[in-house]
Amino acid sequence: MPYSTSDIRNIAFVGQAGAGKTLLAEALLAQSGAIKAKGSLARGTTVCDFDPQEKALLHSLDAAICGFESQGKRVNMIDTPGYPDFLGRTLCALEAVETAVVVVSAVNGVEPMTHRMMDFAKARGLCRLIVVNKIDSREARTEEVLEEIREAFGRACLPLNLPADNGAAVVDCFFQAKGKPTDFSSAEAAHTEIIDQVVEVDEKLMALYLEQGEEISPEQLHDPFEKALREDHLVPICFCSAETGVGIPELIQVLLKLAPNPAEGNPPPFLKGEGPDATRVSVDPDPAKHVIAHVFKVTIDPFVGKLGIFRVHQGTVKAGAQLFVGDARKPIKIAHLYQLQGKDHIEVPQAVPGDICAVPKIDELHFDAVLHDSHDEDHHHLKSVSFPPPMLGVAIRAEKRGEEQKLSESLHRMVAEDPCVRVDLHTAQNETVLYGLGDLHLRVMLQRMTERYGVAVKTSPPSVPYRETITRPAEGHHRHKKQTGGAGQFGEVYLRVEPLPRGSGFEFVDDVVGGAIPGQFIPAVEKGVRQVLVDGAIAGFELQDVRVSVYDGKHHAVDSKEVAFVAAGKKAFITAIKEAGPIVLEPVVRVEITTPAASIGDVTSDLSTRRARISGQDTLPGGRAQISALVPLAELQDYLSRLKAITGGEGSYTMDLSHYDPVPARKQQELVSAFKPQEEAD
Repeated sequence: MPYSTSDIRNIAFVGQAGAGKTLLAEALLAQSGAIKAKGSLARGTTVCDFDPQEKALLHSLDAAICGFESQGKRVNMIDTPGYPDFLGRTLCALEAVETAVVVVSAVNGVEPMTHRMMDFAKARGLCRLIVVNKIDSREARTEEVLEEIREAFGRACLPLNLPADNGAAVVDCFFQAKGKPTDFSSAEAAHTEIIDQVVEVDEKLMALYLEQGEEISPEQLHDPFEKALREDHLVPICFCSAETGVGIPELIQVLLKLAPNPAEGNPPPFLKGEGPDATRVSVDPDPAKHVIAHVFKVTIDPFVGKLGIFRVHQGTVKAGAQLFVGDARKPIKIAHLYQLQGKDHIEVPQAVPGDICAVPKIDELHFDAVLHDSHDEDHHHLKSVSFPPPMLGVAIRAEKRGEEQKLSESLHRMVAEDPCVRVDLHTAQNETVLYGLGDLHLRVMLQRMTERYGVAVKTSPPSVPYRETITRPAEGHHRHKKQTGGAGQFGEVYLRVEPLPRGSGFEFVDDVVGGAIPGQFIPAVEKGVRQVLVDGAIAGFELQDVRVSVYDGKHHAVDSKEVAFVAAGKKAFITAIKEAGPIVLEPVVRVEITTPAASIGDVTSDLSTRRARISGQDTLPGGRAQISALVPLAELQDYLSRLKAITGGEGSYTMDLSHYDPVPARKQQELVSAFKPQEEAD
């Protein structure tokens, strides 16, 4: 069925794992007739959880795209993972929608991921809709959960319907509030609250309502309702049960009639240029203008190849069209254009603003790429998302000799698919480390390497990414002189080092005057210095927060060569470092631990044995608590299993890098003693 941009609704289901996002999408697909019958998680027959790993775990591990058409409208839905370990894939999906549908369990209430998703959607300017699922459960506490939501996110959170008959039905509070009995409160009271909230953004409508006492129809409320959503003045709440279908028809009506279309939502934060010089640019959902589309997801299948999934923001993308990827000068050809229904690909002739589509087998596509058909849109990009840094790592190597290339290719593909996956090659330790957001994240990736890419790996705990720095200024000098017959090597370097504030990185300064070191050899000196930065000077770890100033030296008209100044710069730098009070730094991470309230004492006691500095405790709904602490990363190598043991399997934690601190003196002595630098011939 042909449709226009004004007929499109783009929504992403987000929230805590177990809240029922996947089944909610399934219920909407079945109710709308997009599928014949609702699938089952237990049987592995849902549209969105089609990956074998998802079927085995009974949880979403990646964002899945599906959709349905009803009443001439097209609703694109993205089902996202609820585990914090897969937060990166969820945040990517939110780049493609106008509305974040935050799913909350009527049993568990507001959970940690509920807070994170509400905060992110608000910061990104997305409209928010809360869906309280599982209202027919025996353990459901719908009235308490509604109050929890309003306490956590403000009084602008108002119900559009209310449960009735102990969760066996819902009563509309917006379109037809006619006095039917509800499980708590009343439809009339809820209707009045919504109108009072919505008319506040429209002075004329408020005058009609307050001064003239006129009844306000849903049609009159539509535009101010959309404005209230955009301005974060209203967060609607809907009640339903994805299991039984209660409230699903009503939710479809809310999505079709009240969710914003791509022209009504807040405009996406497109920028032109890089860094502080970047300026905000307007992108208009007009099908006749130049094409601007954003790749928000990439999947790489060993059999299908690379699939780039993008959202069209401006213009019309047609099969056969040629588009530029970012600032590339050579265009790519869109041979095939697909809509996605879970794992199924439905070929379509074109995509208008608001559409979510995919193109296969184009190697140039990558996450966060902007597609466009005119060089007028060169240097356009979406404002960067602040992804949590992957901090939990595992050292890996191929189980079989000769499969190193195969391992490298599989790692490259996983990095391309997930912005929260990182692979580091630690040359000093001769190890490859795979980093993720948590234990489950790593386990899923390791299993995927074996099952999808056919690479068996051995794992071991990674070396802690310590760093080195200095504490005081110092000077270094080295003369490199080598004569082996014929032309020799000569280079002499004087330099000084000084510490920089933590997190400043590295600065190289050329203070040479009078040509003591000819200009063409200064880069060679810097190259030698940078070799030490990578390899370390006292314990084999990267150096940081150092300024190096080269101020004098000598050269020889015949024997001075680049290699001589590389060696002189390197050894002068090492000499200076050893006189500059060198210390080893360790990464300190910011940890947020969620635990049953009864386990707080045991958790804090265990943290104290890990050199933790506890910075706060908060009480959460449902008899849980959250502990915030700063902990050295080295103390968290086995923490997940310990936390699970302490809390009976109910504890979890997230972490991100806070800063680097000096290691204890005894630990520094161990690290320095264990370092055996490679000797070089002078």
